[in-house]
Amino acid sequence: MMAKLPESASQTAGPYVHIGCVPEFAGLERGYQSQLGTSLRADLMGDPITVRGRIIDGMGDPVLDGLVEIWQPDGAGTFHTNGRGFGRAPSHAETGEFVIETVMPGAVIDQNGTLQSPHLALWIVARGINVGLHTRAYFSDNVADDDPILSMIEPTRRTTLIAQKGSNGYQLDIHLQGENETVFFDV
Repeated sequence: MMAKLPESASQTAGPYVHIGCVPEFAGLERGYQSQLGTSLRADLMGDPITVRGRIIDGMGDPVLDGLVEIWQPDGAGTFHTNGRGFGRAPSHAETGEFVIETVMPGAVIDQNGTLQSPHLALWIVARGINVGLHTRAYFSDNVADDDPILSMIEPTRRTTLIAQKGSNGYQLDIHLQGENETVFFDV
């Protein structure tokens, strides 16, 4: 008899992304203990934050069937390998808004010993995207000028990766194409 294992990150993405990746959001009961990765606050140590945004298509319209996957360290900058720090945020079917409830990630040290500014690693899937798009979300009140990743990007394009702090948390729209296209990484 085969062991019953839950889906792993991104395993079920496809044309029915909400049904496969966040079934409860799509109105289905799948027997999970909780919605897959909707809130990272309970799993991670750190100060609670909310990041809101929309995935915007090339025509300037919100993508209503998108999904943002998140991977991040805890507030001390530590990544965990047991699933903590992984989350999913579906686009709302009417407004296109996604909401990430998490904690402020700590700065992390990369393989070269260089400190990176606190950030969320994001993976975007939606209709018309054949291969998921990798990007990051930095925080307007916590970005170092010498961040090794941001310093590789033209200064005028860096703003597409920086979530702006407001009264309801942080705001970051992800533009798939056009003049304000978000910087995506080839990883």
